[in-house]
Amino acid sequence: MDISKQLDNQNNQKEQEARQWAMFLHLSQLAGYIIPLLGLIAPIIIWQIKKEEYPILDEHGKIVVNWIISELIYAAIGFVLMFVVIGIPILAVLGVLAIVFPIIGGLKANNGELWYYPMTINIIK
Repeated sequence: MDISKQLDNQNNQKEQEARQWAMFLHLSQLAGYIIPLLGLIAPIIIWQIKKEEYPILDEHGKIVVNWIISELIYAAIGFVLMFVVIGIPILAVLGVLAIVFPIIGGLKANNGELWYYPMTINIIK
C-alpha cells in the first residue's frame, strides 16, 4: 500500500472518530435520565476534553451547551408559569424536545452534519 492510501485511510478513520465523538456529545445529554445532572455535565466534559483533538467538536459543543442553557431558561419560565397553568404544557413540550433534539443532533453528527437545535438562544458563539 502506498503512502497516499495510508494517509487517506488515517484521515478517514480520524473523521469517523470525530463523527462518533460528536454523536456521543449530543447523546450524552440523555445521561441525565439515568444519573441526575450527568446530562448537564457529560457534554461539557466531552466537549472540553476532545475539542483540541477533533476541532469539529468545538462547534458541536457550542451547539449543545447553548441548547442546555436555553433548556434551563425555558424550564425556569415554564416553572414560573405553572402557577397560571400555561407552564404545564410548556414543560411537557420541553421534556419531549429534551429527548428528541439530542437524538436528531446525534444522528446528524454521525452523518457529518451540524444541526442547530431550533429555539436555541445563542449565548456561546
